Amino acid sequence: MRLLIYNMRYATGTGAAFHLPLPGAGYLRSNRPVLESITEFIRGADPDVVGLVEVDTGSIRTGMLNQAEFIAQSLGHYSIFECKYGVESLSSYVPIVRKQCNAFLASPRLRGQRFHYFDTGMKRLIIELELDDCVIFLVHLSLKYRHRHAQLRTLHELISQTTKPAIIAGDFNTFFGEDEIYLFMQAAGLRSANANHLPTYPSHNPRRELDFILYGAGIEVTGFEVPQVCHSDHLPLICDLRIVTPP
Repeated sequence: MRLLIYNMRYATGTGAAFHLPLPGAGYLRSNRPVLESITEFIRGADPDVVGLVEVDTGSIRTGMLNQAEFIAQSLGHYSIFECKYGVESLSSYVPIVRKQCNAFLASPRLRGQRFHYFDTGMKRLIIELELDDCVIFLVHLSLKYRHRHAQLRTLHELISQTTKPAIIAGDFNTFFGEDEIYLFMQAAGLRSANANHLPTYPSHNPRRELDFILYGAGIEVTGFEVPQVCHSDHLPLICDLRIVTPP
């Protein structure tokens, strides 16, 4: 199975123009050529499952275009998405923000999906995707250190409840890299697919390891790369995995 994880920054692009006329102003305008470039990149990688962080599912920013569905239809995949702030959050009522989602795109091997929510932090969504032989959790953890560690506890509880080999992937916002989640990984029996600790942020000059694919027992990584594509401020992760049958 090939898994691709990408924080695509709502296809708003990168560069100096992103901060004009004010810092961060680029978040208010999507870029169709950037979305098409992201789609072509994903198509060329030929993944079985795609986890997208920061995807717009139809706000005025994109002219009501659902980016998850746009990419999924281009790939011939199914799409699963949900607002990352939680259904009871005030953010779910704010224009543009309420369409800021995370999403899974997957070929037809789905068993089902569930939406879980952290108890703390602004970004609370956890998407659980169940396949025939494993479970994948997609997350976008909090920018606040204290909240991130409370969220890791929730993830540990979810992993302990699953009976299939588990993968946790997404944007962890770990400004101290893997060192920050070392104890969590040890407690949950997880390893990082990024064995060489390749940085993923910022894409034009990567210095921080913010994005992860963590995998548990019963899974073997057969290939991993961080493609140097700058369609977003994050670099994507591509991981080839196989399920190991116990002897």
